[in-house]
Amino acid sequence: ATHGFTAVAFLSNIQFWRESGYFDAASHEKWLLHTWSLSVEWQFYLLFPLLLLLAWKLLANQRYITILLVIGFVLSLSLSVGLTAWYPSAAFFLLPTRAWEMLAGGLVYLLADKWTAGRKNGRFLELSGFFLIIVSVVQFSENTPWPGILAAIPVGGTAMVLLSARQRSWLTHSLPLQAIGIWSYSIYLWHWPLAVGLFYFGIEDAPIAVIAAILASILLGWFSYELIEKPTRRILARPKPIVSGFSLAAVVLFVAGFGLAIRSADGIPGRLPPSVEFIAAQSQNFNKVRRLNCHGWGGYDFNSCIHGGQEVGAILVGDSHASAVATAVEQALPSPSHGVLTFSYTSCPTIFGVRKRDRPDLKCAEFNEWVMQEIADLPAEIPIIIVNRTSGNVFGSNRPTEANFGRPTAYFSEVVDSPTEEFQAEFSKQLKNSVSRIAETRPVFLVRPIPEMPVDVPSIAARKELIGQPIHINTSLEEYHDRHALVWQAQDRAREQCGVEILSPLPELCDEKKCHGLKNGRPLYYDSHHLSEYGNKYLAPMFQKVFY
Repeated sequence: ATHGFTAVAFLSNIQFWRESGYFDAASHEKWLLHTWSLSVEWQFYLLFPLLLLLAWKLLANQRYITILLVIGFVLSLSLSVGLTAWYPSAAFFLLPTRAWEMLAGGLVYLLADKWTAGRKNGRFLELSGFFLIIVSVVQFSENTPWPGILAAIPVGGTAMVLLSARQRSWLTHSLPLQAIGIWSYSIYLWHWPLAVGLFYFGIEDAPIAVIAAILASILLGWFSYELIEKPTRRILARPKPIVSGFSLAAVVLFVAGFGLAIRSADGIPGRLPPSVEFIAAQSQNFNKVRRLNCHGWGGYDFNSCIHGGQEVGAILVGDSHASAVATAVEQALPSPSHGVLTFSYTSCPTIFGVRKRDRPDLKCAEFNEWVMQEIADLPAEIPIIIVNRTSGNVFGSNRPTEANFGRPTAYFSEVVDSPTEEFQAEFSKQLKNSVSRIAETRPVFLVRPIPEMPVDVPSIAARKELIGQPIHINTSLEEYHDRHALVWQAQDRAREQCGVEILSPLPELCDEKKCHGLKNGRPLYYDSHHLSEYGNKYLAPMFQKVFY
């Protein structure tokens, strides 16, 4: 509902940018994600003519206007390259970093008015342009930093095809390709919901299903073109204020009004079977007050909270995985008068000197030093429990559909693009040294990595329940140990050399072969790797070992 409203308002790119964070849903769960580009285009198309009119009023010279477009193109492209490295979500979704792609079209128009490629050069230009476009399709993937400088390859290829001006080319003039071009806007509107549908039913890797979805997008695009797009164009081609106003009001009231009504009611309870809604609701089964008031999100937003009694019985430190298990530690405390003092900061491991490559706003190194200062005056016998999603800092996400899959998110001396042996060795050393430093002041308990599931557990489990499929969501112990071997080894060295204790969640969350995403038909996680308030209680016996 929210996405539908923002799409009609040409603001969905801003909405998706605001959602694109650590706890964001996977892209293949957002049915209207593709409307972000339509919002960017409309923002451009509404602003650009006004700016051109203003420039023409001031300059009244096409040469100067062209120079201004070149300057705007260079500035936008430079901003895109810079932000892609440090703020990739903003670079992807927002107009300032995307304007250069549309300004390229304006420059092509101005250049084409003064330059003709000729027959021979035109053919070479066209073939070269298509080559660049094909290279983009074949070589780029969801893990390619985007848009950045690499986006200049398909944009440049498209510009070359346009400048070639080969109106009778066999590559573009054939009837099937002309039809695809004419229907392309409507095809675009349909293609993404169909792609999401493939993921929804778990058939995204089935070739027949993929081919069927492609053909369906073309067929539905043709229907939309004939029944909606063409009639609308005919009506709007003969402007009638009453008709146009009524059409606009009808769309806004239906889509925006309907969306706002659902959003204000927080959904439509009862629209699905109770068993499905119960499973889906587990995506919200986390301590909202703790996340809002006690968890750091960026900058110098350093917070601490005490859960339980006011007498500090334990200290909990880490990233969002620590935040997710805080109430389990509280449950394990030896008496009601004791409380657990928590320090958590998003995506930041408890390693001194660590930095985050894609989130320069995260002050991880400063946060860890601040924690040491905050606990310095507490009695030395109070133990500290360290919980982190440590492996993700070295190997990125475990899910191929996520942007940082297989790519380190942390660094120390210099940024790395892959988990090289040198980086792994440096990370392991820094982890062990950090634990040793903390162990000099008080007892330390390291928690082995929490098992990570390959999918968003509540979302996929609810879908399977809805369509009557068996619900089996797990990861094998072999996969678990492959992903976390480096962290286990570093933790073992810390135990041998620094005298820290190690706590393992595996006996509570895994059997002899697999680690499970659900127990008793209820998700243990509120996404793919954060334990829910239901799931974290299974670790209370593990945390009791800290006190007994």
